[in-house]
Amino acid sequence: MKKLLLALVLLWLWNPGTGAAQTRIDTTGGRYYRPIFATVTRTQDVTYGAATDFLGNNQNLRLDVYQPVGDTVRRRPLLVFAHGGGFVSGNRSDAEIVELCTRFARMGYVTASIDYRLLFLPFDTVNIGRAAIRATQDMRAAVRFFRRDAATTRAYRIHPGFIYAGGSSAGAFMALQTGYLDKDSEVPAYLGLAALGGLEGSSGNPGYASNVQGVINLCGALGRPWWIEAGNVPFVSLHGTADAVVPYGAGTVGSGLPPQKVYGSAVLKVRATAVGVVNPLYTFKGAGHVPYNGSSATAAAYLDTTTRFVRDFLRPLLRQPATVTAVKASAATAPQVFPVPATDAIRVQWPAAQLFRRQPAELLDVTGRIVRRLRWEQPELLVLRENLPAGTYLLRTEGLASRRVVFD
Repeated sequence: MKKLLLALVLLWLWNPGTGAAQTRIDTTGGRYYRPIFATVTRTQDVTYGAATDFLGNNQNLRLDVYQPVGDTVRRRPLLVFAHGGGFVSGNRSDAEIVELCTRFARMGYVTASIDYRLLFLPFDTVNIGRAAIRATQDMRAAVRFFRRDAATTRAYRIHPGFIYAGGSSAGAFMALQTGYLDKDSEVPAYLGLAALGGLEGSSGNPGYASNVQGVINLCGALGRPWWIEAGNVPFVSLHGTADAVVPYGAGTVGSGLPPQKVYGSAVLKVRATAVGVVNPLYTFKGAGHVPYNGSSATAAAYLDTTTRFVRDFLRPLLRQPATVTAVKASAATAPQVFPVPATDAIRVQWPAAQLFRRQPAELLDVTGRIVRRLRWEQPELLVLRENLPAGTYLLRTEGLASRRVVFD
């Protein structure tokens, strides 16, 4: 009986429909809005994974972590930033990324600047696409690194339900792909996704979720605007109308390479608005690529604007209930789960309004750790408890609303 009551309490706490007990981030006292911390500590050269580079060599992947000095909050939101450089140059110490990480850490966020795999040969648009996939795999590994930490040592005191991906230029491509490139079928066949290791890759920290709760797009683009779908997480964009490197609208990238069409922030806004995804856009009128980068007064003013606009996008999201995934869907796309709670097994019924299709599914615990990988072969899926401890879990699969599972 005590286990049953505990399971029901956990379910109530996790339910976005409940009131004051929902998990949210405390934004009072100017947190996440003003630079309330005078100093920031930067922990450098933290290894978050390793992966095979384009030459077939093993590369250690590292990041720097920025934290506000004197902060006593136990679980804090995290921003993971990636630098630009066209997937051929740049590093986690690029000036504008360091400045952004520092500014947001002073507001109370934990921030991270990541290195990722660079370079590609032959130097063409096929291989720059592969480089973008490898880099996105690395960003996902970094997200998993912090979720693993949140579930184990808690060295960085991260809240696993409030993790956001961001980047500048090529880093923004990565962040957008982390948020919206979520189906193997969306990747052009000529890139050879399977040989690259799939969307998740093998850069480290398997068994933990790599989803994020929002995206920060600074002068980036997507390969296809329709990767953004109804129910996806929100994103914020800042982009110059005169950007000659990454188009503000639709255009091509890869100077000196065969043309590769991509869709910049203006097109992504139209698409996201059409499918109901929150997506504020700040237009730098007449500005070129990454105008916030540099030591001039103009660049500093652009960076100030960038900081304020991103801050104003993020802070309201922190007051919303945290979830392990960000999938939202209508009742017509919600599978039925019974019984709740269950003792030995639960049955999950494919929604009648949708045509059944075979696909994988995952069971996650409340920290976002994947505890079971399943294969949905029939309209009714049987999930055996086996050795799972009592508690609340989340069943997640592509294209359907995630459902809670409770074992007593």
